[in-house]
Amino acid sequence: MDRKVTNGASLQDEYITDLLVFGFLQNCPNCNFHKELELLGHELPTQAHLWEYHDDELQTDGNRSSYFHLEGRRVADSGHQEEIIQNITRHLAEIGDRMDSSIHPGLVNDLARQFMNMNPSEEDRRNYLAAALGQMMQTYPWDMEEEKAMLLLAMLLVKKVADHTPSLLRDVFRTTVNFINQNLFTYVRNLTRNERE
Repeated sequence: MDRKVTNGASLQDEYITDLLVFGFLQNCPNCNFHKELELLGHELPTQAHLWEYHDDELQTDGNRSSYFHLEGRRVADSGHQEEIIQNITRHLAEIGDRMDSSIHPGLVNDLARQFMNMNPSEEDRRNYLAAALGQMMQTYPWDMEEEKAMLLLAMLLVKKVADHTPSLLRDVFRTTVNFINQNLFTYVRNLTRNERE
């Protein structure tokens, strides 16, 4: 995936965003994009199906030592990263379900159309996404911090656009991950650290 993170995040940290958005989409049982999501899971540079615990090893203290793959290498994650991300995505999906109906279908249709028109560049796609998020941020009465609201809306837009046009899942996923890494990564990293503590 195209990575243009400007805040010095490590590759391992960047993959947190992949897993966060992927996990959020997995929490949508009634969506039309399950086949596309499964294919996307196999394309991710990490094992996106972390909650299947394929690589857990039982330690002598009875706890499980969790691993995920990073470009073919096993990376120990003593903080049980997959459980942390799963908990975060479950919580965000619950909040997102309450916000879901507030997203105007016309906005979703427009964003899907923009992603399909004349093969836009990644920069154009990020601009389309940013414009849609800006529009939503102005019209929705927020009772949560701005970064959390923007993260939720970005992931809801992935879900809504992919549900509208499943063939766009891969492109809108990548654009959203890149957008989050460029604009909200410090918030995402702090979110996972706070959950760990």
